[in-house]
Amino acid sequence: MRVRDLTLYLDKPQLWLKIPFLSLIGAISFLAFSLNVVGARAQVVRDYHPIPLVIGSQVKNTLSDKDIPTGQGGFARDYILNLKVGDQILIELKSDKFDTLVTLIGANGTTVAENDDGPGGTTDSLLFARIVKSGNYVVRVSAFGKTGGGPFTLKVTRVIEERGRGGTREKGR
Repeated sequence: MRVRDLTLYLDKPQLWLKIPFLSLIGAISFLAFSLNVVGARAQVVRDYHPIPLVIGSQVKNTLSDKDIPTGQGGFARDYILNLKVGDQILIELKSDKFDTLVTLIGANGTTVAENDDGPGGTTDSLLFARIVKSGNYVVRVSAFGKTGGGPFTLKVTRVIEERGRGGTREKGR
């Protein structure tokens, strides 16, 4: 049996390609794979824009399937916050509809701190952090595991130390 050559003519007459007949199946497979890869790149990608957050503010919002997929079956919503060296902050995340999880993420993408359940056996989150490097931080609101979503309240407060008393107090700014 003799292998025959197959000549393919592309858009322009001067472009042609000789492919051994037995390699035709491989060429078609490669072309199909290439078109799939190009098609995958054509998917719509949402721009990432965390919502600005100010210390002392309280946000009431809803976590839903329109937010960022976590890859663990849930969704997350990100808020951006500018913090300075020495800031001590308290982040409270509450919801009656889902088990909250709050994460503080540094400018380089690493997790600075995370809390699932606050004190007292509730499923609300309470996180305290001391900032060691100035910059923009992300406060990520998510549900623990696949517990869903729903309305939530997020509050970020600057905590200051009272010198000589050993305690702390909240300061809204």
